[in-house]
Amino acid sequence: MTPMTDQRRRLVLASASPARLGLLRQAGLAPEVIVSGIDESKVTAPTPAELALALAEAKAAHVAARPEVSGALVIGCDSVLELDKQALGKPADAEEATARWKAMRGRVGVLQTGHCVYDTAAKRYASATASTLVRFGEPTDEEIAAYVASGEPLHVAGAFTLDGRSAPFIDGIDGDPGNVIGLSLPLLRKLLGQLGIGITALWA
Repeated sequence: MTPMTDQRRRLVLASASPARLGLLRQAGLAPEVIVSGIDESKVTAPTPAELALALAEAKAAHVAARPEVSGALVIGCDSVLELDKQALGKPADAEEATARWKAMRGRVGVLQTGHCVYDTAAKRYASATASTLVRFGEPTDEEIAAYVASGEPLHVAGAFTLDGRSAPFIDGIDGDPGNVIGLSLPLLRKLLGQLGIGITALWA
């Protein structure tokens, strides 16, 4: 099967992230959402980048194994912030989110997002991790408290996002902004290409 002959494959996003869904829709794709529900605490890896990839692969494989997605393309993603060689996901509570921001401000971290595309028809997959440097600003304690009180940092990897209330606290990035939001579209295109699928053939 070539990119020219592949027509409108069914696309499934194995993630509950509204940011990832939004990015895919903005790129002309119309995925269904089926959340994997895996126990992320049981997935381990030696480095943050490898952990993000292992989580993405686990999510994609879990959803791809379901009979109701037979023949579909399944996209699995997971993000962690690498700081001091540690993988930081979503903070457990407001106290952790506050401590996280106080540790991050004025520093540079790396947002690692694992991507996996599973072709259930061919029973094969392609995966890789995208990395983006994030330069954090220096919000005051009062600004951090207000941000944590908004509830937003409890729902995003690294306790921040580029497309929300924390945007004023990010001085800049080096890399793909979509990757920080949740999904790198250029990497997705490359992974689809490795499976012989052109991304334009998936446009809604």
